[in-house]
Amino acid sequence: MISNQILQTTLDGLKAITRIDLGICDTEGKVLASTFTDAEESESSILVFVDSPADSQVIQGYQFFKVFDEHQLEYILLAKGASDDVYMVGKLAAFQIQNLLVAYKERFDKDNFIKNLLLDNLLLVDIYNRAKKLHIETDVKRVVYIIETHNEKDVNALETVRSLFASKTKDFITAVDEKNIILVKEVRQGESYSELDKTANTILDMMNTEAMTKVRVSYGTVINDIKEVSRSYKEAKMALDVGRIFYANKNVVAYSNLGIGRLIYQLPIPLCKMFIREVFDGKSPDEFDEETLATINKFFENSLNVSETSRQLYIHRNTLVYRLDKLQKSTGLDLRIFEDAITFKIALMVAKYMKYMESLDY
Repeated sequence: MISNQILQTTLDGLKAITRIDLGICDTEGKVLASTFTDAEESESSILVFVDSPADSQVIQGYQFFKVFDEHQLEYILLAKGASDDVYMVGKLAAFQIQNLLVAYKERFDKDNFIKNLLLDNLLLVDIYNRAKKLHIETDVKRVVYIIETHNEKDVNALETVRSLFASKTKDFITAVDEKNIILVKEVRQGESYSELDKTANTILDMMNTEAMTKVRVSYGTVINDIKEVSRSYKEAKMALDVGRIFYANKNVVAYSNLGIGRLIYQLPIPLCKMFIREVFDGKSPDEFDEETLATINKFFENSLNVSETSRQLYIHRNTLVYRLDKLQKSTGLDLRIFEDAITFKIALMVAKYMKYMESLDY
């Protein structure tokens, strides 16, 4: 069904051009949109017209028209005016509403197809048959973006994304849940991942300025065929989750840049617990004080460089060495040794992952 707002805009536009008053009612006589005030008075006449075999008819000074959707009566159009052109304008308006119905139905069908494609609900043969029927090219390179909003059913955010990509006929915007907007975007020839990242940041900026809402954007890898859209969507979903755990300060997360976080995210919890128990001998990384954790993180940021880390922490080199020695005594790991540093870094990430998964259980 066409929204009442679109119907009203269409009628207002036609009246501005023709100066003929128009109204749209459903088959029960309820007024959906109108450019004049007394359209409700025609309810009984509309019901009589609905039951008549005529496609158009003059009743009580109004010209009535039936608007069909594939032989199913959908709307009744009313035209009112002193001009001899009332019939012609009414026919024109009815034709325009008919075209809107077709366009909306195609948009709904495409939206439904894309949703089922994302959720992997279609057989391979159905994917190609429906894509052909809906005039959707199957061998176009595409990538799936997920725009996560803080508010459920954020209509402003959805409309902002639609306006940003409205001119791109091979792009599709939809939603499969309350908080996430999904963009299936065409990837042009030669377009690199750095350009895909720019698109994600453009969406981020537009949401902040136009929709006045903060979002997080993730995207999967580029796929070559429409049947692989589901894979790119699953990758974007994983990027959103992994980013939430390990890269909380990032608002744009790409699946291809998840690194070791992607591997840890797929580990079973019992295996994680066993690993933490072996590395920290039953202790938890949460037991480290803030000063120790800040020292460790800064040391990793500076690629295990003692001099640079001590300079950035505004402490003497010997103070940093003392802290690292103290950590080695409590954990058995010397962060100045590359292999121990890797073990410790992975252990911290595993502990963070476990903490996140535990929070979901409550």
